[in-house]
Amino acid sequence: MMLARLRALVAAIRLAPFGVLHLRPDEVPGMQSLILLGPDEPGFWAHFTASPEYGDGAPDPMNRWSERVIGDLAQTLGAQAVFPFGGPPYAPFIDWARRSGRAHLSPVGLLVHDRAGLMLSYRGALAFAERLPLPSAAPSPCDTCATQPCRDACPVGALQGDHYDVPRCKADLDRAENDCMTKGCAVRRACPLSQSYGRQVAQSAFHMRAFR
Repeated sequence: MMLARLRALVAAIRLAPFGVLHLRPDEVPGMQSLILLGPDEPGFWAHFTASPEYGDGAPDPMNRWSERVIGDLAQTLGAQAVFPFGGPPYAPFIDWARRSGRAHLSPVGLLVHDRAGLMLSYRGALAFAERLPLPSAAPSPCDTCATQPCRDACPVGALQGDHYDVPRCKADLDRAENDCMTKGCAVRRACPLSQSYGRQVAQSAFHMRAFR
């Protein structure tokens, strides 16, 4: 019942449950379960860009939007809102993602999600005092991806499985042939599952500007 009600509420703000897990006692005190929330595509970008946070000219519009809408959800559902930003300290969203059984380590070292592919992102999470039932884990989509185009997609080879050369990545963003700033990370775009997810190019460019 909780998950069904949550799905209906988050659909109205273009978010979706991206995983459920049981919390360890020291992670969110007093809470036993966590539901991770990510953009519901297609449609998330249009919804967000119509928000007051996007249009007010103040810094960090998406973080502020996330705090407002997920905070409101928490109040409605009697939960506690948790976010991947605002630290240090930072909540362990990467560990939570992998424990949810819906995000896995890809060949290039980024997390890959069973729905979002390499376009995976989390806007926040809701922690509950109840011990919610866990859905079945999803296999890694990389296991059935025959070509794995992500391996060779980076124009400068900055992503090499267990190593991400961030300075090398950023140094190449000004090169005319590099379209990552306007279209999003080439590696993330190369993933077949990412291509079916429906993220808008404008949203990827927005995140790239923040990354830079």
